[in-house]
Amino acid sequence: MNEKIVQTAGRDQLGEFAPCFAHLNDDVLFGEVWNEQAIDVKTKCIITVVSLMASGITDSSLLYHLQNARAHGVTKEEIAAIITHATMYVGWPKGWAVFRLAKEVWNDTVTGMTDKDRYQNTIFFPVGEPNPYGEYFKGQSYLAPISTEQVPVFNVTFEPACRNNWHIHHARSGGGQMLICVGGRGYYQEWGKAAVELVPGTVVNIPANVKHWHGAAKDSWFSHLAFEIKGEERSTEWCEAVSDEEYSNLW
Repeated sequence: MNEKIVQTAGRDQLGEFAPCFAHLNDDVLFGEVWNEQAIDVKTKCIITVVSLMASGITDSSLLYHLQNARAHGVTKEEIAAIITHATMYVGWPKGWAVFRLAKEVWNDTVTGMTDKDRYQNTIFFPVGEPNPYGEYFKGQSYLAPISTEQVPVFNVTFEPACRNNWHIHHARSGGGQMLICVGGRGYYQEWGKAAVELVPGTVVNIPANVKHWHGAAKDSWFSHLAFEIKGEERSTEWCEAVSDEEYSNLW
């Protein structure tokens, strides 16, 4: 008799908010489909990894299923061959993105990796070096220039619980900033408004002259691309730090 797959993540995370979805996730997807006997669990793990890869899903969902694949017998050599084969059909960037996660999961032979190294393996863009504007951040942040021509773009990475001070992008006309989350989980908040959670793919358009802050969740690294919007007489005013009380009220 094969091991019975049991899943409770749906009810643990969405039981009160979306009980029907939680039931479908825990009882139907994992309770029935994953326990169907026609193919073994290892094969189902491989199919799931390739399906998510083909769909461009490279967040915590894929990381979970890579870990699940390893737990059910997929070796480092097998996963490398699986990803390489699938890359020929679903695209080179997807292959690179999945290999970054797979290296972390099957990384027994690499010693001395830092938390920064492990996080770098989960995102496409470089983490970069310690942020030269660190005096305006609480906690450790990093900055990596992605483009310095035409449209300036920077990848800003925050260690868990790191956030920047309240600040304002001033402009007489135009101006402001756009953020695109590319890794981890974080928050954006405008003065006088509730904070908004940021996950990979979230886009934030920040108007000029609006006081705001952004940073990582307390239990997650976080990265976003920052696009500076053209405008006249632009400047950045750095204000007070986001207090521990303000930050803790997010939870």
